[in-house]
Amino acid sequence: MTTTGDSHSAAVNGPWWWERRRSAVLDVGLALASAAECGAEGITFAGDTGVPTGVGVAFGVLAGASLVLRRRWPIAVVLISIAITPAQMGIFLTVVGLYTLAASELPRRIIGSLAGMSLVGTLIVTLVRTRQDMESGELGFAEGFIPFIAITTSIGLTAPPILLGLYVGARRRLMESLRERADSLERELQLLAERAEERAEWARNEERTRIAREMHDVVAHRVSLMVVHAAALQAVARKDPEKAVKNAALVGDMGRQALTELREMLGVLRTGESRPAVGGRHGSESDVVPLAAVGFAAAAAASRAVDEDGPCLEEIEELVGQSRAAGMAVDLSVEGESRAYAADVEQTAYRVVQEALTNVHKHAAGAKTYVRLAHRGAEIAMQVENEPPPEAGPGDARLPSGGNGLVGMKERVTALGGVFVSGPTDAGGFRVSAVLPAAA
Repeated sequence: MTTTGDSHSAAVNGPWWWERRRSAVLDVGLALASAAECGAEGITFAGDTGVPTGVGVAFGVLAGASLVLRRRWPIAVVLISIAITPAQMGIFLTVVGLYTLAASELPRRIIGSLAGMSLVGTLIVTLVRTRQDMESGELGFAEGFIPFIAITTSIGLTAPPILLGLYVGARRRLMESLRERADSLERELQLLAERAEERAEWARNEERTRIAREMHDVVAHRVSLMVVHAAALQAVARKDPEKAVKNAALVGDMGRQALTELREMLGVLRTGESRPAVGGRHGSESDVVPLAAVGFAAAAAASRAVDEDGPCLEEIEELVGQSRAAGMAVDLSVEGESRAYAADVEQTAYRVVQEALTNVHKHAAGAKTYVRLAHRGAEIAMQVENEPPPEAGPGDARLPSGGNGLVGMKERVTALGGVFVSGPTDAGGFRVSAVLPAAA
């Protein structure tokens, strides 16, 4: 069978041009049978032509043995069979040679031409031989039967091997095409599986990063305010008990809000857990794909739930009020007509302002801060700028910083197609600016 590519390399393990050892054994056996037939017919040929018997036998054996080359040079084998047709030898050689020729990958015009030559040669030889036999009295048919006998004999020796060879060749090519298609599909499935794994890993990393940003925004701001209030409480506890009580109440409120947000977030994440496989450990491997799909669908639903339940622009005023209660001088200004935006746009705008105020608490405690919102036609802009901080006093909260706040803000803004800029001002303060498209 014809093979290609890796399968061909794996299949070629026979001697010389044979792909398999059993193919070589088969061809050698057929060549021996053909040589024996042609050698026997060579005796008759020597008697008819007057050449020595040994020469006729040797000629027949060599001609019949050429069948061993049928896979390598099928055209040569067929031409030899046509050449020895006038000597009335090589019937087996002709039949096997025509079959091999038709089953090969040669063009159809070559196969048709050689088959026609063999048909014509057999027809002429049969016609002449039959007429000679009738004239010598060896056959008793009427002369009108001579063409019929010649045509029937030539077609009977030529058509069956050609048709069988064409069928076998077509079937062989079909099987090879199906095998190549199956190999191609297998490679495509393997590539799709690898891409799906990469995509799943990317999705897990993105979800992990998003959750980290959410946790940072929730914890950092609330806890920073709690630390600021605790520092103020420590500073005024003895001098102003009433203010200390007020700060303690604010610390409690901040803690409860932080716990509430964390509980909501963890509750949403729990809804994304995939259910266990039905049947315990006896579940089949095919359960893995549906469960994975359920897990991804639940994770996506959880992500949408977090976005929908997140903060909005209307809560920025309350956010600024919390910073004012912590002792920060904050000025809030809004330009343009306020309107509703997509949930992720409003949440991102809120988180940018929240993280910027948190950074002021951490790095510029007591500095005058300006928060500006601008509602434009196709976008919303926000800016948080603080003046240079005063000298750190005894009540400085000394808040730690992980350095992820600005990175998280930039990731949020750029993910929605916005622009984020941050950096120090000429006056010694710090400015955070972001522009978000109105439609995410």
